[in-house]
Amino acid sequence: MMRTVVVVDGMGGGIGAQIIARLRKDCPSGLSILALGTNAVAAQRMVDAGADRGASGENAFRVTLGRADYILGPLGIALPDAMMGEVTAEMARAVMSSPARKLLLPLSQQHLEIVGLAQRNVADLVADAAAELARMLASERA
Repeated sequence: MMRTVVVVDGMGGGIGAQIIARLRKDCPSGLSILALGTNAVAAQRMVDAGADRGASGENAFRVTLGRADYILGPLGIALPDAMMGEVTAEMARAVMSSPARKLLLPLSQQHLEIVGLAQRNVADLVADAAAELARMLASERA
């Protein structure tokens, strides 16, 4: 069964691009990977990293996330005003109201500290997220 994975990122799309590259490497073929950027630059960078398609803007968030099976991205995608204000309240609402499973990387924001987590680099968090998605997909097939 084809699964739709939506990777969401903002700013320059660097974390989202890393996630997509890792998913293409570690997860089974047949995934539909879509990129949603809080801006067009982030969306394009994620498409360049291997997403099947990309879009940006509040309406794209609302429509695309409603159809997703999995959502991956940094924690900020669920927080209004995160990423220097790029995440609107409507974007964050679309992320959190989606019925999709969410795998969020615990990265601090300017106005938020995440307490109780060991400091880890982004590459390790991306690897963990890809491994967890691969595990979830494998358990669906079993």
